[in-house]
Amino acid sequence: MVFSSITFLYFFLPAVLILYLPAPKKIKNIVLLLAGLLFYSWGEPTYFWVMIASSLVDYAAGIFMNRTEKTGLRRFALIFSMVVDLGFLFVFKYSGFVVRVINSAFKTNIPEPDLPLPIGISFYTFQSMSYTIDVYLNKVKVQKNFISYLTYVSLFPQLVAGPIVRYNEVENEIDERTVNADGIGDGAVLFIKGLAKKVLIANNIGALWTQVKGMDFSEISVLTAWLGILAFTFQIYFDFSGYSDMARGLGKMLGFNFPVNFDHPYQSKSISEFWRRWHITLGTWFREYLYIPLGGNRKGMPRTCLNLAIVWILTGFWHGASFNFIFWGAFYGILIIIERLGFSKVLEKLPAALSNLYTFLMVMTGWAMFDLDTMKDFAGYVAAMFSGSRLYDSFALYQLSSFGIMFVVCIIASTDMWNRLCTAVSANEKAGKAVGFAVPAVSLVLLLLCTCYLVDASYNPFLYFRF
Repeated sequence: MVFSSITFLYFFLPAVLILYLPAPKKIKNIVLLLAGLLFYSWGEPTYFWVMIASSLVDYAAGIFMNRTEKTGLRRFALIFSMVVDLGFLFVFKYSGFVVRVINSAFKTNIPEPDLPLPIGISFYTFQSMSYTIDVYLNKVKVQKNFISYLTYVSLFPQLVAGPIVRYNEVENEIDERTVNADGIGDGAVLFIKGLAKKVLIANNIGALWTQVKGMDFSEISVLTAWLGILAFTFQIYFDFSGYSDMARGLGKMLGFNFPVNFDHPYQSKSISEFWRRWHITLGTWFREYLYIPLGGNRKGMPRTCLNLAIVWILTGFWHGASFNFIFWGAFYGILIIIERLGFSKVLEKLPAALSNLYTFLMVMTGWAMFDLDTMKDFAGYVAAMFSGSRLYDSFALYQLSSFGIMFVVCIIASTDMWNRLCTAVSANEKAGKAVGFAVPAVSLVLLLLCTCYLVDASYNPFLYFRF
């Protein structure tokens, strides 16, 4: 069953809160665990057991490592748990891709596995692996209660699409957390903000990309091509950052403080800065558990470049079992290596507008590679961007007039312009009070608009659910 919308989550939340908030401290984790298992099984009933089995192995590995001081045995337990976790990930996400490559390379006819991708497997696998690795490194205390551990893995707010919450980030909140009115209020505002990003902005601007993506790229105009990829650039940002805000908001309402996953990435003045602001938890995971163990930047520039190449190719492969994702990761790896070799100093000397424009254009190009299925499609689309059949056409002008206001909204909402305005206004005591009263009112209006849209709309995908 494909997890096609957020409608279930939207209407599932009130029921969870009604049970969770008055529940005694001792059974709050049980309520959360049951909610997480119900939420996941609704979207993924067939491979529900994969998450349970992976969690059980990692929990047992943690217990075993805690009971022995022998380095060899501890290392064996860690390796065993990682083999199981990555084995599940390989079988369900990458086995079909590997078989296709082998058949193509060696002209064989090996049957291709027909296995649907379990929702969120990339996210909860990395999350669970962070626990066993940190237990092995003695960075966290072992979790002896399986209910508490499974609650951590199955936390429904961020279970299927992140952010990737490492165990050490919520270790103290698993069994000891504070649930109060302020947290519920702040969490509700953040949840509605994310919901509005997703439902009111991402869904609407994404409709333009859906149209353009389905066209013959050899026949579209230059303006059409640029409008299409610009639409997807904003769609994926508001889709994913919207879900991350929703997850963080739900977390606050439940007493958890999940890490920030986005920090206005389209304001970046270099590709390196962009990836410090985009999907922050994934970048942190790869840095902590792959880049630094490989040697990071401690072994000279050639080794640093090699480490970066490995990390970025695997980052691309993490996103999907397809060559376009691998090339997408390699694309960013090359850009970041070039910056590391000295181009970052050039960008620093450029006017901020130029360095920001360079970064944004590279990111847009990357998104075309990311979402188009083949490199042939990507090459055709890039060709249309720079040498389309004509400069513009009636379709492009119509779409520009139809989506012009939405593009303006996207530009403003993707920057920190609104935050800076609120900060400046709040500096004035009277104005600050007015803002304090306005936020709940605006949030309520947005909630009503989102509710109307969810009830009526049929187009409501979450792009990152497929990863």
